[in-house]
Amino acid sequence: MVRLVAISPCEGLLPVEAEGATLTEVTPEAITSVAPFKGREKAVSAALEAAVGGALPKPNRTTGKGGVRVIWTGPGQAMVLGSRVAPEGAAVTDQSDAWAVLSLEGPRAEAALARLVPLDVRRAHFKTGHTARTQLRHMTCSLTRVGASAFEVMVFRSMAKTAVEELERAMRSVSAQA
Repeated sequence: MVRLVAISPCEGLLPVEAEGATLTEVTPEAITSVAPFKGREKAVSAALEAAVGGALPKPNRTTGKGGVRVIWTGPGQAMVLGSRVAPEGAAVTDQSDAWAVLSLEGPRAEAALARLVPLDVRRAHFKTGHTARTQLRHMTCSLTRVGASAFEVMVFRSMAKTAVEELERAMRSVSAQA
């Protein structure tokens, strides 16, 4: 009988370091999509707040505490990273195996991302707790600022290798200009 072994989306690809930026993989306990049914938004938000310390976020924002984050991913939709949830009154889907989550940190992280995303990611405009569904080069991603010089980038698992390659190229390019 064949024995399957689980591997992370970025197995063998990370970490990557360039002067001023580090790219690592984040492996949350769970990633859950939560989409409240019509008229149930307040109840679902309250249930999430009670369960994980983060209510449904406003557009382009995140909530949460203690390593669990609720990320806005579109109108009427959020992803909960770091805890399994199943609030009543919402369509809930386990997305844990569908996404690669990357952490880009360091003083040159903004400059590297500026080469790849069509957003102004400077701290004055894209503050801690801000998030956006956007493009990372040609890939759809969710980009969240999690600290002064730290970002999380979520891409579909099938795009993990490409995302790492693109981010590494941008990091090395920025580093070479220093």
